[in-house]
Amino acid sequence: MSTTTADIFSRLARDYADETPLRLKVIDTYMVFCVAVGLAQFAYCLLVGTFPYNAFLAGFGSAVACFVFAANLRIKTNAKNASQFTGTAESAFAEFVFCHITLHFIVANFLG
Repeated sequence: MSTTTADIFSRLARDYADETPLRLKVIDTYMVFCVAVGLAQFAYCLLVGTFPYNAFLAGFGSAVACFVFAANLRIKTNAKNASQFTGTAESAFAEFVFCHITLHFIVANFLG
């Protein structure tokens, strides 16, 4: 059975659209946004320079940390992983919010 790359990607997109719950799609969209923000900050750093270097580090680190927190939230709220975690989706979201608040206090402190 020979399949082309286009067939593989079209099936992947179709299965993702059909089988992934809306909650996980929203988290995936946020993760793509975090990657885009990190890439935009890195491109700005390459093109313009790193004059306020601590601002670049804080912003880029924040984008990476937000991605990691979202990945954790996605793993914990995925129904297929329910046997590996004891908490509920609401407790996972509370952890996500707490980590974000803590992260942004650290980032604001790092900026000076």
